[in-house]
Amino acid sequence: MSETEVMKYKVYTKTGDEGTSSLYNGDRAAKDDDVFWALGDTDELNSAVGVAREFCLEADNGLVDQLEEIQSRLLDVGSAIATPATSTKSNFKLKRTRFDDSLSGKVEGWIDELDEHLPPLRNFILPSGGKAAAFLHMARTVCRRAERRVVPLVRSGAVEPSVGIYLNRLSDYLFTAARYAAYKQSIPEVSYKKGAPVKESEIDNGRAAKDDTQEEQ
Repeated sequence: MSETEVMKYKVYTKTGDEGTSSLYNGDRAAKDDDVFWALGDTDELNSAVGVAREFCLEADNGLVDQLEEIQSRLLDVGSAIATPATSTKSNFKLKRTRFDDSLSGKVEGWIDELDEHLPPLRNFILPSGGKAAAFLHMARTVCRRAERRVVPLVRSGAVEPSVGIYLNRLSDYLFTAARYAAYKQSIPEVSYKKGAPVKESEIDNGRAAKDDTQEEQ
């Protein structure tokens, strides 16, 4: 094989057919291990951000570059999760996958920049404001789930605290970015409206209708 040729590997390896998979440090674990739940949710988050990015690209709202960087950082998050700090197999791999504490600070800076353009939030809002905004809200909820999966790993010492902090800050960013996307497209955000109390007469009528139906049966 020449230096310019690149070896192509098969997508399938069959090594996980018995329900285990390999971590970056070489350990194998069951596919329903906590670490793979965290990896799976982080991967899903990256996909959700990717879809949001496509909508932001169409809307030309200025968020694309930030979302692209976030997607790369989420791969770094995955590498950190897949290299448990509790393992002593490879100090080189632990150093290589260390998650930089300063990355959360960068996200905070983005939040502050976007928030300067937004009106004060005076009430709860529903996921809304156009396709880009709505899918950024979707990504935010996946981010919260990924964070919940990472918290026990941080608590056990398997994952650095900086990973959990980044995911926590990222969910705040995605919320702010969703509002910014709606603002850039001049699409109103839909406010939460509390449901009106049900009147006793409506409850009684509902019971009567149910009783009539049961009698017919």
